[in-house]
Amino acid sequence: MTDAAYHRPATLDAALVLKAREPTARYVAGGTDLWVQARKRKAAPVPLISLQNIAELRGISVGDKGLRIGATTPLSDLLRHELVRAELPALAMALGTLASQQIRNVATVAGNLCNASPAADTAPPLLVHDASVELRGASGARTVSLASFLVGPGKTTLAPGELLAAIVVPRPAKGTKSAFLRQGRVAMDLSLASVAALVCIEDDRQAPVVRLAAGAVGPVPMRLPKAEAALAGRPLDAAALVAAAEVAADEVAPITDLRASAGYRRRLVRVLCERALRLAVGDKEIHHEVHHAG
Repeated sequence: MTDAAYHRPATLDAALVLKAREPTARYVAGGTDLWVQARKRKAAPVPLISLQNIAELRGISVGDKGLRIGATTPLSDLLRHELVRAELPALAMALGTLASQQIRNVATVAGNLCNASPAADTAPPLLVHDASVELRGASGARTVSLASFLVGPGKTTLAPGELLAAIVVPRPAKGTKSAFLRQGRVAMDLSLASVAALVCIEDDRQAPVVRLAAGAVGPVPMRLPKAEAALAGRPLDAAALVAAAEVAADEVAPITDLRASAGYRRRLVRVLCERALRLAVGDKEIHHEVHHAG
C-alpha cells in the first residue's frame, strides 16, 4: 500500500469532498483490519482517508437519544467509560475480550461494524441494546438501526461516499441487565459463536423485556426473536432459560468450515445462551464460574 495516497482531513466535510474526488478511496480510523488484509494481499493499494484528525468523530457523549459513540473512539476508551461499564455490561464484556490491549488502543467499534464480519463481537451486545448508527454523506445525514445496517458478510447499507459517524445506544430502563459470552479456539481468535442477552427484571422475576442476539452463526450477527418469545411473560427460572437456549440453538444458521462444524456451533449457542441469560438475571453461581474461567 506504499504507492497509495494517504489523506488526513481535519473536518468531516473535507473528508466527504476527498471521497467524492477519489471514489476508490477508503475511510480508515484504527485500520487494524485493513492492515491485516493488506499483509495478506487481500486488499489492493487504494487511497486512504484517515478520520483520526476529525474532532467531531471522536469521543463519547450522553444526550437525549442515549450514549453517542464517535466513530474514531478507541475501544479502550469505551471500556474505561463509567456509563458503558454500568449500563451496557454486555458491551463492556465484549470489549474486554476483543483482541489485545494494544489493538484496543487503536481499533474502533465503527470499524468492527463496517467490516461487517459475521463474527464481529461488538455487534450482538449492541443489537440487544437496540443501537442505531449515524451515517453521513454528501447528501446529508441519516440514522438506521444496527440490525438494518448489517446485511451480509462484508456488506452494509452504507451508500457510496457515506461513512459511519457514530453509534447511538439508548440508555436502558432501570432494572435492565445484560451479558455477553463468546467461544473461540484460542485467545484472541475469531468467535466460533457468541451470544448477548438483555433482560429487564421486575420484582416477581417476570421479564417484560428480553432480547437475545448471536454472532458467528449466520451471515450477519442476528437477533433471536423466537428465543426471546419463548421467555416472554415467563418467570426466569432455570427451566425457562434452558428452554430458550434450545430455541436459540435451532434459530441460528451456522456453517461448517475449517474452524468448526455447524453442529458444534449450535451446541455452543445453546450453552452460551443459557449462561448469558443466567448472568443477566444475576445468577451468583454462574458469575462465579465465569470469573474463575476467565
